[in-house]
Amino acid sequence: MNESAAREAICRAGRSLFERGYVHATAGNISLQLDDGFLITPTDACLGELDPARLAKVDADGVHVGGDRPSKTLALHRTILREARRFDPGTRCVLHTHSTHAVALSLQSAQDELLPPITPYFVMKVGHVPHVPYARPGAPAVPEAVGALVARYGSAGRPIRAVMLNRLGPVVWHETPAAAMAVLEELEETARLVLLAGPQPPLADAAIEELRTAFGARW
Repeated sequence: MNESAAREAICRAGRSLFERGYVHATAGNISLQLDDGFLITPTDACLGELDPARLAKVDADGVHVGGDRPSKTLALHRTILREARRFDPGTRCVLHTHSTHAVALSLQSAQDELLPPITPYFVMKVGHVPHVPYARPGAPAVPEAVGALVARYGSAGRPIRAVMLNRLGPVVWHETPAAAMAVLEELEETARLVLLAGPQPPLADAAIEELRTAFGARW
């Protein structure tokens, strides 16, 4: 994907997320890796009204080289892209939203992971979603904590594609904005199911093993 197409893809994803209520006001941010750095949404930008020409461009060393001032989550995005690519080399896109049901669920529980494996598609498309303890938006401790989780799960043979920032919202990553949105959508839908139906027992170990065998699920 060239830079022009990457800019359009970010804006298209932002507009879709905003119009469907996954983000509101100026919440949320998106980044996409380029060959010479990456693009990230500007700080305090509305994802529903992004201008391709004003997206922040950052070089490979994290230096802002073009566009508006980058999101305050810049360090988090850089850390995720660096760590996740050790286990999933195609990782290029990071999304962060304040999705209502996922945040609501995080307010109810501070367990190690946001959700148990209650549906097959959550296991197949999302996987483990570890909780990250609350810290203010942009806090320097968050990238370090998230990077450690990505490394720990990946080294254990269970690479992750999402974490939950307690009281803030999910951060997900994948190869493209469309693929990352699919992870986010399945995560938010599963959180909504739990809030509607209440806590549910997880899938049996045999069922999860079948998902691993049939679909390569990484639970």
